Amino acid sequence: MADLWIGNIETGTSDQEIQEFLTRYGFPPFDGIKHIPGEGSRPAVVVNFEGTGPEMLRRLQPRVHNMFWKNRKINVQVMKDRSE
Repeated sequence: MADLWIGNIETGTSDQEIQEFLTRYGFPPFDGIKHIPGEGSRPAVVVNFEGTGPEMLRRLQPRVHNMFWKNRKINVQVMKDRSE
């Protein structure tokens, strides 16, 4: 199980839009998503992949980190595995 943090997403971005964006760049479908409103200027999401290890996400992460998406430069990080 691994989690992916996607920061600075545009407010109002739907779960489906996030899913389509990630799968377009080779990520597997995610199993869960949690929206983090922050202070309103830089909302984020934490996306959970149940059957995927953090090493796979680390290989895919450079494809989308610092990418311009929906008029924002997003920040994508693989979160530390809870079992590590």
